[in-house]
Amino acid sequence: MKVLIINGPNMNMLGVREPEIYGSLTYADLVDFISEHAVATGVQVEFFQSNSEGAIIDAIQSAYKNADAIVINPAAYTHTSIAIADALRAVALPAVEVHLSDINSREAFRKISYTADACEKVISGEGFQGYAEALDFLSAR
Repeated sequence: MKVLIINGPNMNMLGVREPEIYGSLTYADLVDFISEHAVATGVQVEFFQSNSEGAIIDAIQSAYKNADAIVINPAAYTHTSIAIADALRAVALPAVEVHLSDINSREAFRKISYTADACEKVISGEGFQGYAEALDFLSAR
């Protein structure tokens, strides 16, 4: 199984950005964690991170016929992007939305996810482990 892992805006700033919420580990640490879990479970992963909504949409569209599933952390675009949700629906690949923090226990605007309805599952508040759970879920389906 080949899974495209997409991370949205400011994920490249992990370890610097609000460590009291996101911790001190970096984006490179996240990629290493996911890669190790993927190897252990026999899943092939490809990574994409962008701060640009259009680039994320392009990545989703490139997954069509090139990946079996998508794990996406749209980050702030979760709460604003109908276009990313439409792209996920267009490619019709199984997708899981992941968030490091528990978006439901934060500011009111973070409780709205435009992308969740385009995904089979949402995992929120599990830190890096949420990505492992997403890969396990997609592998088992």
